Amino acid sequence: MRIEYSDVRITVLKRLALDDIIKEYATDEAHSLCSKYPEGTEYISQNCNKPNGFCSWAWAEMQSKVVFLALGNNYPWIKQNGTEIFCCSDGLHPVVYKLERV
Repeated sequence: MRIEYSDVRITVLKRLALDDIIKEYATDEAHSLCSKYPEGTEYISQNCNKPNGFCSWAWAEMQSKVVFLALGNNYPWIKQNGTEIFCCSDGLHPVVYKLERV
């Protein structure tokens, strides 16, 4: 039996600035925002694979959510079917993503 996966679009919704935490805990080399990509950047996960150029740390945390959506499931707490809002766990530079089944 072959499983059919939908593609999932990953969009950077917001990079959060935690300047007070960075000032207290980070070294002087730390950036105030994630420098990986700007807000609005989009990636497509095909067959539940990590998109080229996408952050490996964020992918490791969100992969199960991508698979859930790619298999046609919905999160009951999200208004739009086929969508999830996810935040990476980087305590100094968190990024909020929108995941959408396409």
